[in-house]
Amino acid sequence: MKKLLITLCATASLLMIGATETNAQSKTHTVVSGDTFYKLGQQYGVSAKAIQQANSKSSSTIFVGEKLVIPASISAAEKDLLARLVRAEAEGEPYAGKVAVATVVLNRVDHSDFPNSITRVINEVSNGYYAFSPVQNGRINRAADAESIRAVEEALAFHGKGAGSVFFYNPTIATNHWNATRTETVRIGNHVFAK
Repeated sequence: MKKLLITLCATASLLMIGATETNAQSKTHTVVSGDTFYKLGQQYGVSAKAIQQANSKSSSTIFVGEKLVIPASISAAEKDLLARLVRAEAEGEPYAGKVAVATVVLNRVDHSDFPNSITRVINEVSNGYYAFSPVQNGRINRAADAESIRAVEEALAFHGKGAGSVFFYNPTIATNHWNATRTETVRIGNHVFAK
């Protein structure tokens, strides 16, 4: 009987481990004073809107002690790839510009004209040209710096808000002026963002 009970417990544990692994990215957070959906989004690398939706919240009101489900975020590998792209594309640009570059990639994932994953958006080749020059010239292979990682976290928290930019370019060094025909959303540093 004891062996049967141990076997049943071990089987149940394996099933629970499997369930935990399936939902490994999903977390529970107990609200503390000062928490907001936006701050939680930055902390967990997921959009504030996604946290709000996962918890069926129609307003931004949360209460100390309340338990919130934090939905799955992007994988660590995709987060790293995005941060490396941000460093390569926006090194020397203001922090807001780095957030905006990451946001462009996230907006492309959501847009029907682009691939539906961060990896596929970043590595996209169209008409023989890479969507992002650092993929072609190898600058994306450098490690991300702390500011680029932070910019990605903020872009993930900000996701779903903003002007919907899906393009950016530096007009002083751009060789393809097609982007200039797009609707400009904002200028940050040397980059023009557009949709």
